[in-house]
Amino acid sequence: MIGRIFVSTLMCLSLLIASQAFAEDYPSKVITMIIPFSAGGPTDTVGRLIGKAMGESMKAQIIIENVAGAGGTIGAARVARSDPDGYTIFLHHIGQATAPALYRKLSYDVFKDFEPIGLITDVPMTLVARKDFPPNNLQELIAYVKANKDKVTYANAGLGAASHLSGMLFMSAIETALTTIPYKGTGPAMNDLMGGQVDFMIDQTTNTTSQIKGGKIKVYGVTTKTRVPSLPDVPTMHEAGLPNFEVAVWHALYAPKGTPKPIIDKLVKALKDALKDSNVKQRFAELGTEPVADNRANPEALSTHLKAEVDKWAPIIKKAGVYAD
Repeated sequence: MIGRIFVSTLMCLSLLIASQAFAEDYPSKVITMIIPFSAGGPTDTVGRLIGKAMGESMKAQIIIENVAGAGGTIGAARVARSDPDGYTIFLHHIGQATAPALYRKLSYDVFKDFEPIGLITDVPMTLVARKDFPPNNLQELIAYVKANKDKVTYANAGLGAASHLSGMLFMSAIETALTTIPYKGTGPAMNDLMGGQVDFMIDQTTNTTSQIKGGKIKVYGVTTKTRVPSLPDVPTMHEAGLPNFEVAVWHALYAPKGTPKPIIDKLVKALKDALKDSNVKQRFAELGTEPVADNRANPEALSTHLKAEVDKWAPIIKKAGVYAD
């Protein structure tokens, strides 16, 4: 018995030493950041900014790989099956918390198959439309879509995407079901909105701010309690006439389950450094958001937040009766 305990202890000690030695050399090659949506969308924008700054902090190259489809679940499943060596990391948004309720046959567990690294940012949403859409304010928009519910089209980035969830809440708030057009990301959805192929959508300021300022789309409101500094003339949804309609899309960073703690620690430090980077802060401000506080950019804070969000969204999705296999 004593001999077996000694051997077991020795094996654990050997694994710990090997893990620490491996971490000391990390990173020694390119790191891939998986983003589960198309290039050009809001989550992709956040990922590229953070990836560049983290790479500079770690003196390593971080490349972005867009693995789009099924509301982010294809990319998430890819990460869940990846080697836990620190060379695959995963940036996702609120969809990580809603997937368990939305998908009956999810091939991964959001708690058991990922190592949390930290939160990144909370992004406001904007209700926007093609620039020649007839309504000129939110009250006119609501009246118009109610009167033309069989003709109006709402674009989203697919089941479980932030634009889908926000659209679901909007339709519930105005008690009107609309025709939805799903895309493999808000990048292509935005292209069709600007091209007039779809009527309106609710999307993150990281994807809409420049288009709004450029006059390429119409805007009716932001989904935060207060106005967004980068869009000071845009009213909140509450001010515009839809009380208590508030949505913020949080983004966070993960690694595959089993990634050694010393490597997670290095990734946490790089994330914290990136969130303090002057270029990241400036670009986030221009896009209508800001980095999270330092005490939220860590595994413990993300783990707590993810659990709370899963508990929050599950009954909402169940009530709406929206599911996918």
